[in-house]
Amino acid sequence: MNADENKALIQQIYAALEKADSSLFRNHLHPDIRMIVTGQNSWSRTLHGVDSLQQYYRYVYSRLRGPGRLIAERFIADADLVVVEARGDRISIDGERYDNQYCLVYQLADGRIVEMREYMDSSLCERVLGRYPDGSSGS
Repeated sequence: MNADENKALIQQIYAALEKADSSLFRNHLHPDIRMIVTGQNSWSRTLHGVDSLQQYYRYVYSRLRGPGRLIAERFIADADLVVVEARGDRISIDGERYDNQYCLVYQLADGRIVEMREYMDSSLCERVLGRYPDGSSGS
């Protein structure tokens, strides 16, 4: 797939995510996906494989109320990379706003997401969602 096709796919995934439908996202994950949550805090880590990614997101969603939304604001594509600037529209289980801002970099191969790199306001994440339960950073 070329840059335009990759961008169109990620745009379709985000259109579904804005409606709280993650099926298109899940269907385009490569089984050996790698996700890097950047930074040097308890949430920072490298996840390997779909199961690890799903476990991570299950914990994130356990700290949030309702479906919420992830709203894409800009898409930039170059070859096999698609960059998305996005913002959350969420409320924590404690009732605090969790409207984090993200820069997500997706690497695709043959219509599958093989790597994700997430940049976010890690200070907001730890303040509102708390420390990641294992307490480690990086990995």
